[in-house]
Amino acid sequence: MSKKFYITTPIYYPSASPHLGHAYCTTLCDIVARGKRMRGFDVYFLTGLDEHGEKIEDNAKAAGVTPQEFVDGVAVKFLNLWKLMGITNDDFIRTTQPRHWQTVQKIFSRFLKQGDVYLGSYKGWYCVHEESYWTETQVGENHLCPECGRPCERKEEPAYFFRCDKYVPDLLKYYGDNPSFITPEGRKAEMINNFIKPGLNDLCVSRTTFDWGIPVKEAEGHVVYVWLDALTNYISALGYLQDDDSKFRKYWLDPGCEIVHVIGADITRFHTIYWPMFLEALGLRKPNRVFVHGLMMMKDGKMSKSRGNTVYAEPLCERYGVDAVRYYLASEITFGQDGRFTPEDFVARINTDLANNLGNLLNRTVSMIVKYFDGVIPTYEGELNDLDKGLRETAEKTIESYEAFNDDLKVTEAYASVMEMVSAANKYIEQSAPWALAKNPAKKGELASCMAHLASIIFLAGELLSPILITKSGKIFDQLGVPEAMRDYETATKLTAISGLKVAKGEQLFPRLDDKAEIEYIQRLMAAPKEKATA
Repeated sequence: MSKKFYITTPIYYPSASPHLGHAYCTTLCDIVARGKRMRGFDVYFLTGLDEHGEKIEDNAKAAGVTPQEFVDGVAVKFLNLWKLMGITNDDFIRTTQPRHWQTVQKIFSRFLKQGDVYLGSYKGWYCVHEESYWTETQVGENHLCPECGRPCERKEEPAYFFRCDKYVPDLLKYYGDNPSFITPEGRKAEMINNFIKPGLNDLCVSRTTFDWGIPVKEAEGHVVYVWLDALTNYISALGYLQDDDSKFRKYWLDPGCEIVHVIGADITRFHTIYWPMFLEALGLRKPNRVFVHGLMMMKDGKMSKSRGNTVYAEPLCERYGVDAVRYYLASEITFGQDGRFTPEDFVARINTDLANNLGNLLNRTVSMIVKYFDGVIPTYEGELNDLDKGLRETAEKTIESYEAFNDDLKVTEAYASVMEMVSAANKYIEQSAPWALAKNPAKKGELASCMAHLASIIFLAGELLSPILITKSGKIFDQLGVPEAMRDYETATKLTAISGLKVAKGEQLFPRLDDKAEIEYIQRLMAAPKEKATA
């Protein structure tokens, strides 16, 4: 049986239209999911929206619509973006769906019955934007949210609280027993030193000052507070406590299934402290890993609609193609670290990696096979020379590192290793000098071996890059003449010559961009992100 893998994005807050920052996280998760499926894993990939809360209620009121109408409109924009980006999610959970309500209400009732939640009164500082309560010490004398820097409001209301002290020992033990649970590892020290050691307050899990949320059945006027509501999506989407819980049993309850939550840094506390506690209270296993990706920054800070520095994916995909945008997102910012979007880097990535390196290798190789072998990929002949052996060794090491990096969620490093192999193949052409071999009839065998190796390397690169290049990989295979039945990981990684196939020279894979013109175009997009820039 194939190994199971369950990967989730954060569920996004639909307070505004999605931008390139949203596309970044979901695209990287899609690349991981596609890569796992390519290698034979049974993958379930979840994304969705966190649609409740005071901010949504306020935004809907300002727009003159109901909260449900407001989130319905934004949900369409997210779904359209995922379609554009080629996202292959298996489910799209919305916290306003009845299936989710059912699970959340049953969990809340169970916590009440177990004594894990109790009714109290909350007095403190509340950030509407982050939907987080903070202590007097945390907000400081200016009463600013420590997460986003916005002013907090003084709140006092009846509320239910989740008892945290009971579950702290188990949480710390899980941290110790599972060192890769929080990635990057430095986040674990942050959680322990900043939140647990100073004394973890019980978590507020209901609100009464607004009503846009899931009602608490046992207490009229209370709605379930966002983090108990939102975090539950990871199991409500699988059918937990629902009539059909087959997916929950298949993925969550199978100890052999790897469960990975990919999140942004600003919600690390909730996913690595409170979510494991909720699961412990329910008697359920915890995720194998919570992977905290970095932020996509702009020159003036975090990408944000309120800052007016937002870049949208749609015009970039329209002009450069979805593959180029996906490649940039995977390669430019090391997954797990903060990175910065600049027009210069975007254009350079396309020109250097995709046009000059990958596209040039395909074009040169196909052209030479047409010229020297009437378009038929030759077979290997005779003993391999040192250059052939070196290229083959590079390919074998690339396969090993690709798998290891992917299994450790080192997405950027995995695909960098593939592009290093492509660079090695271009260098191999220069060193082998097939144009010189073609002039000497005695070197016909070496020339055939050279072309056979190049064709195999390009086939391998096309397959390894297929989780990113969702349209161009197929065009690589078309030019190599690889039939559909052979376009799979097992065949591509055998490193045997795809001899006898008829190549078909096609259009340039990635035409080289005019640096100056394209940088200016993207700068116009950034200057007026709400409008579509003109050429």
